[in-house]
Amino acid sequence: MTESRTPSGPELVPIKEQVYEDPRPAAALEPFYVRSQTRRPDRWIYELVRVVTSLLAWIGYRTRTIDSANVPTSGPLIFAPNHFSNLDHFFMGQATRRKVQFMAKSQLFTSGPMTYIYTHGGVFPVRRGRRDERSFEIVHAIMGRDGTVCVYCEGGRSRTGRLAETAKPGIGRMALETGAPIVPVGIAGSQAVRNWKRLGFPRVTVKYGEPMRWEQVAEPTRAQQQAVADEIFAEIKRLHASISA
Repeated sequence: MTESRTPSGPELVPIKEQVYEDPRPAAALEPFYVRSQTRRPDRWIYELVRVVTSLLAWIGYRTRTIDSANVPTSGPLIFAPNHFSNLDHFFMGQATRRKVQFMAKSQLFTSGPMTYIYTHGGVFPVRRGRRDERSFEIVHAIMGRDGTVCVYCEGGRSRTGRLAETAKPGIGRMALETGAPIVPVGIAGSQAVRNWKRLGFPRVTVKYGEPMRWEQVAEPTRAQQQAVADEIFAEIKRLHASISA
């Protein structure tokens, strides 16, 4: 695999190719779905992970946050950041006291201590490459209890250090079906986080946009979903550009 170079940055350490399809049947993931759908994140596990990862963000990557006051302090909420690194969850979440639940690729949910931390910390699986209705049901359940979810418009990590051309429609569907406010988030610098193996620790900047909200639509069309997703992603791009210069 060849290394990639960001438009104005160093060559990036390559990352493994993505595996999009999980061969397991949906029933194998049901225990993980049920926990996130019916229970809030475990307080102690969530706070322990938050402290450790926030220290990494602040000390290791000198994370700077801008306009965190834009984040509502109560009520249902969906964060929508761009996605360069598997640490973006923590860069985005370190400046808010809200307990943010994340979608993660289903291949991470197997057995062992990390799966325990994921499930009890509020992470839930999504079967990429498939129509995963259960993940949408979980988002509805979390919104119903005034919770917080992080959803990546691009559908996965950028492999090149550049933003995707278009957004996936899923974020638009969630915005329309739930009526929850969407806070777009620009994250700059995290594309080089993988360079830690070369002792490279870039400075990361996170900028929160103003909440965006749409009237609820029970069954939005694909075109409606995509139109809203594109509008959200355009704001993410604007935020990212404002902190990338």
